[in-house]
Formats: sequence, structure tokens, C-alpha cells
Amino acid sequence: MSKSRYLVLLRNKPAPSGTSGPSPEQMQQMFAGYNAWKEKFKEQILDMGDKLESEGRVVTASAVADGPFVEAKEVVGGYMIVGAETFDGALEVVRACPAANMPGVSLEIRRMAGRSM
Repeated sequence: MSKSRYLVLLRNKPAPSGTSGPSPEQMQQMFAGYNAWKEKFKEQILDMGDKLESEGRVVTASAVADGPFVEAKEVVGGYMIVGAETFDGALEVVRACPAANMPGVSLEIRRMAGRSM
């Protein structure tokens, strides 16, 4: 059976202004968790993707506007591409991702319609 490719979009709610980020110890724990997850699923994580900058543009047939818009309840903060034989296989990889357990974060999985691997 050939593997399909799945696009994973990381969505998160914007942090309230005035909130502080994680402590250095929390950051170390987070990086250790990500490194262990990436090692475990290194055959399935085809492209770790990247974090996306907050500024962008929205293109329509009639205009180009600044975006994403502040009225959005959540923003796409990053992406990655996973390879798996089934949707459930991709789901296993994504559910094990440390980001899946972070408050205000959701991970959307979409099978890519193009070529399989």
C-alpha cells in the first residue's frame, strides 16, 4: 500500500495581550517532547514545516488586503506534511504531537489530493 500525504495546519487562538510566555524550564521540556516525537515518527514526518509569521495578505479576484484579520478567532500558526498509509495513521502521528495538548491549539489534518508516495 502506498503512503498518502497529509497537510497538517496548526491553528491557535491569539494570546491575550500582557500574558507571558513559558519559562526557560518549560521551554526545555517542550523541546525535549518535540524531539522525542520527531524521532519516533521520523519516517512519517515528511516536512516539519515551519511557524508562520502573523503578517500576510489575502488575495481575492477584486483586491489584495492585509491579513490575517484581527477579528479572526484563531490563526494558522504553522504547518507540516505527514506521510501515512491511512488517515488513521496520520491521525496517530498528529495526536502524539506535543502541540495537540496545548491550550487553545487545534491541528487540522487534510489528505493532499496529489500523488501518493
